[in-house]
Amino acid sequence: MLLESIGNKNQDAYFSMDFVVQSNRLYRLDVKISAINEDTESQQLYACTRCVDIQSKDSYESCVKKLKQLPVELKTNFTDELEKIEGMGWLFSYPADFSSGIVKCSKSDKYPLILDYTLRALDSSVKAVEKIDMVENTYVIRMKTQDLVIQDGEVIKNNILSSGTKAGIDIARMITSIIEGDCGFYYCDEKFSYVHSDVEKAFLSIMINGLKENDQLFFTTHNTDILDLPLPKHSFIFLKKDVFDEEEPIKCVSASQFLKRSTDSLRNAVENDLFSVSPNLELIYEIESI
Repeated sequence: MLLESIGNKNQDAYFSMDFVVQSNRLYRLDVKISAINEDTESQQLYACTRCVDIQSKDSYESCVKKLKQLPVELKTNFTDELEKIEGMGWLFSYPADFSSGIVKCSKSDKYPLILDYTLRALDSSVKAVEKIDMVENTYVIRMKTQDLVIQDGEVIKNNILSSGTKAGIDIARMITSIIEGDCGFYYCDEKFSYVHSDVEKAFLSIMINGLKENDQLFFTTHNTDILDLPLPKHSFIFLKKDVFDEEEPIKCVSASQFLKRSTDSLRNAVENDLFSVSPNLELIYEIESI
């Protein structure tokens, strides 16, 4: 999957990832993907795993200094390098093309009730969601006019459900995983595009409150109403494209780098484009003159 994601296969590609595990150790995974070999028409993936213990007085910066003292030895057997990493779990949820009707369900005992509450909150036509005990991994969505069945991850007659309701099936799975503490790292990417703003804010609050100690949640959205949630400014990161930087066209802008005082308004900063992340609307309005 990594090899297929490389845009320019004629140049070497690199990335580095830092993360902390439950035993209070900072890991750094360095990966290099070589340019395509003209003779073999193949690419080679190299990896190096390094880690240091986090002491009680350590900061991220001090741990990085210790990491940099360890040699970078990129190995072709990346499987061995990955096996050096302490066991950990993660759950990523991305926007998907639901035309296939394939969804993922949780095996937790709490999932049927969470799925029931989630779908009824998203769609008033859903009357109840019930688990069919006689058939493994099967649920029935009871609606005003008809019943729909989810069996082995496939929604029968999935075109009946709205996009927001279909997304709710995966949202319920993530909330269940957070409440159960199944994983330490969660990434929820644009799962609320078809959902009312207040509903998205409520679900995000549930996710945050359900996190266990040392758990981490990344939540991406275009909904500016999220800025009104009582969250610390350092938890907000804005993404923007820099077309003038070919090496790193995607930039991450931290709100805390600009807003230092507790009285600073995050919403005002965004509305006044303090972070230079607003889209260019000029060409859109030019359509009117065509």
